[in-house]
Amino acid sequence: MRRRNRAWIRRHSYSFFSSLGVLYKHKVGTIMTVMVLGIAMFLPLGLYITLSNLDGMNLRQDEWSAVTVFFKPGTTEDDVRRVSRELETHLSPEAIVIISPDEGMADFRDASGFGESLDMLEENPLPWVMQVSPQRGTTEQLEERVAELTGFLQSLDSIEVTQFDYKWLQRLGRMMELGQATVSVLILLFGIAVVVVVANTIRLDVASHAEEIEILALVGAGNAFVRQPFLYSGLWYGLMGGLLAVILLGLTVLYLGRPLGLLLETYGSVFSLQGLGGQNTLWVLLGGGFLGWLGAWISVQRYLQRLKVGGRLGRS
Repeated sequence: MRRRNRAWIRRHSYSFFSSLGVLYKHKVGTIMTVMVLGIAMFLPLGLYITLSNLDGMNLRQDEWSAVTVFFKPGTTEDDVRRVSRELETHLSPEAIVIISPDEGMADFRDASGFGESLDMLEENPLPWVMQVSPQRGTTEQLEERVAELTGFLQSLDSIEVTQFDYKWLQRLGRMMELGQATVSVLILLFGIAVVVVVANTIRLDVASHAEEIEILALVGAGNAFVRQPFLYSGLWYGLMGGLLAVILLGLTVLYLGRPLGLLLETYGSVFSLQGLGGQNTLWVLLGGGFLGWLGAWISVQRYLQRLKVGGRLGRS
C-alpha cells in the first residue's frame, strides 16, 4: 500500500510539473490560448463587478430617496414635532428635515426670483413640510422601507399628502435584476466557451501524441495513466486564464477609478471602485481550473473511446 501510494504521488507530481514544462515549450500557442481564455472570463466578471459597484453606489441617496411629507393647513409646530418623534421611535429613519412655512417661502423666494410679487401675499400659503430619509441599503431594502414609511405617514390625521416617486426606484431595481440575470447567462455561455477552447487545444495536443498513446495502450497503460498529463495541461490552461482575467479586471478598475471619482464629485459623493476581493478571486481561479480540466477530460475521453472502438486500446 505504501509503495502504491508513493508511486501514485510520484506519477502525479511528474505529470503536474511536466505538463507545465510542455506548455512552456510551446510558448506562443500557450500565450494565445491563455489570452482567449482570459478575455472570455474577463467579460462576465467585468459586468458582475460593474453591477456590484452600481448596487453599492450612493449618489446623494439621502436626498433623492427622501419621502416628502406635506401637512394639512393649520397644523402647528408641536404637531409636526410630535410626528417627527413618532417616526424616530417606530421606524428609525436615517434623517428627518423639518421645513417651516417661513423657511419654505424663503427658499422659494431665492429660487424663483419672484421676491417682489411674493410680498403682495397677505399670508404665507405654504404648509409645514418634512423630508424623511429611510435607512440606506440595497434597492429592494430601500423600496420596502419607503413603502413602510409611507404607509405609516398616511395613517396620521395631520398629514395631507406624501410624495415619493416609486417608478424610478422600481425601474432601477428591475434593471439590476436584469443585469444579474445577464451575468448568469454570460457566465454559462463563456464557461462553455472556455471548455470548448481547452478541449480543442488538448485535442490537437492528443493528436500530436497519437502514436505514443497507442504504444502505451498496447503495453497495458490504463485510461487514467493516459489521461493524466493532458488533464493537468487543461488545469494549467484554466488557472492561467482565470489569473489573466483577474489581472485584466484589476487593471480596468485601477484605470477607471480616477475618472469615475471625478464624476461622482459633481454629485457630492465619494466612491471608490471595488474589485473582486480575495474570496471571489479564489473562486475565479478554482472555476477556471475546473473548466480547463473538464475540457481536457472531454477531449481525451473522446479520443480514448475512439481507440477502444477501433480495438487498439489496452486495459481500461
